[in-house]
Amino acid sequence: MFTTNPFAELSASISPVVMQTYVVLMIVLVAGGTLFDVMHKKSARYFFDNWRSAKNKGTKPVGGVQMTSLAVQTLAVEVATSAEFCNARRRVAHLLTMYGFLAHVIATAVMVFGYPMPATPTPAIWGVLWYLGALMVCAGGYWFWFVIRVDVAAEGNSPLRFMRADIFILSLLATATFGLIWAVVQASGASGAGLFFALYIVAATLLFGTVPWSKFSHMFFKPAAAFQKRVAEADGSRSNLPAPADKPEVFGSARQLPQNY
Repeated sequence: MFTTNPFAELSASISPVVMQTYVVLMIVLVAGGTLFDVMHKKSARYFFDNWRSAKNKGTKPVGGVQMTSLAVQTLAVEVATSAEFCNARRRVAHLLTMYGFLAHVIATAVMVFGYPMPATPTPAIWGVLWYLGALMVCAGGYWFWFVIRVDVAAEGNSPLRFMRADIFILSLLATATFGLIWAVVQASGASGAGLFFALYIVAATLLFGTVPWSKFSHMFFKPAAAFQKRVAEADGSRSNLPAPADKPEVFGSARQLPQNY
């Protein structure tokens, strides 16, 4: 069951064209929502103004090769391993959720567009990735929501308390949870598959359609901010911050101070 394509069986009642149109619409909503978020919050303007200011204050030139190297380092460290998280548990939960989400979304797109009907057998790997991705989202997301969240773990608030900023994680968990339940119920032939599929679609629409009001767009902003930070350190501008105390130039300046200072 965990190697099958649930969308192929669904094609008996819903046209593959309808499913494909829905996926395209969700992509459009994410792109449009992100652009709206950038314009409304003026994130792009702030980013480029800050970049220009830092570049003007830089003390060392950063060439194309070094810029490429910094971009690769950003992808390998901040993006691929979420190194910005100092808390090991939160980092693991984030990685589970991130890679699970990517696996689930990619597998969904491949199965809906590449193997939408039973007549075209779906390679088992895509079914495995779809189920495994949803399970990873649930493992990382529920662990974060009920155990790791600061207002729950440190402040003792109820895990059932939520705000507008929680739309992303809650809709993501709902999408993965209802998707798994729908697929299992449908494969077993039990009643209720239609209900859970409807809940799955509602949750997914909420996830991809509320980008301007959730933290969805942060997945695009955070890598850009991490890259800018690396460039600022490389060109010497350090985002207008003083050099760290453990830098040799700082100790050298301290040794040059008069003894009676």
